[in-house]
Amino acid sequence: MKFGLYGINTGACSEPDVSTRVAKTAEASGFDSVWTAEHVVLPDPQAPPSPAPPHMKLLDPAVALAFIAAHTTKLLLATGIIILPQRNPVVLAKELASVDRLSKGRLIFGLGAGYLKPEFQALGAPFADRGKRTDEYIEAIVALWTQEKPEYKGEYVAFGGIQAQPRPVQQPHPPIVVGGMSPSALRRAARYGNGWYGFALDLKATEHAIEGLRAAEQRFDRASGLGRLELTITPPGPVDADTARRYAALGIDRLVLLNPGRNEGDQVAFVEKAGRELVAPLA
Repeated sequence: MKFGLYGINTGACSEPDVSTRVAKTAEASGFDSVWTAEHVVLPDPQAPPSPAPPHMKLLDPAVALAFIAAHTTKLLLATGIIILPQRNPVVLAKELASVDRLSKGRLIFGLGAGYLKPEFQALGAPFADRGKRTDEYIEAIVALWTQEKPEYKGEYVAFGGIQAQPRPVQQPHPPIVVGGMSPSALRRAARYGNGWYGFALDLKATEHAIEGLRAAEQRFDRASGLGRLELTITPPGPVDADTARRYAALGIDRLVLLNPGRNEGDQVAFVEKAGRELVAPLA
């Protein structure tokens, strides 16, 4: 079992000294990765399905991970997730390749299709076709990262006769992790993902999602080069060693823990305790 830490760009960790100390503590405690959240804007006032109050602090994922890269040496740096159809895929490919370069090959590219219509409206991003855009944007980013002469022609993005250098360090490209529990997200993970990420899923919901993933892998073409689909989960609450073992028994490869600390001291204490009680005995 591998362990990651969620929210390295949120709340107290939106302050540079806090995120630095928390990341360094996670690395020293044996965590394999830190994960960012993303919402460019949040609805004000909060209303379902918005997941957070409007004044929640969220740093840009690429900027936050580049900063953390400079203060760590081994931690993997994961976007968990970037809302892909809100982004220009050509610009995003450059930003993420830059993170992978500056971190010497530690990026995990986690993505999702999004679900907050007010956020899409504020960004001027179409909401209805976000699923189709997500698929196409993945293909375009992979083309930019892997093709000797990048070329792509789709409904929403097209390019040719260009170069986007430097390429990522990781070859053929940084791991792509698809987040989400909808049938479309499971299909997308099976088709494009090196991994899948489920957020706030208890054991029963995780088991159900895995069944959906296995069915999607049978139904949709999956390139052999993608390898085995790595499974990552953020449980909805506190995790003890017995619960972690039960996730592992389901086939989960990594648990990304929610850090409940509201300030620097509480965040560091949580990471140190998880290191002693979960990471050291189970990793």
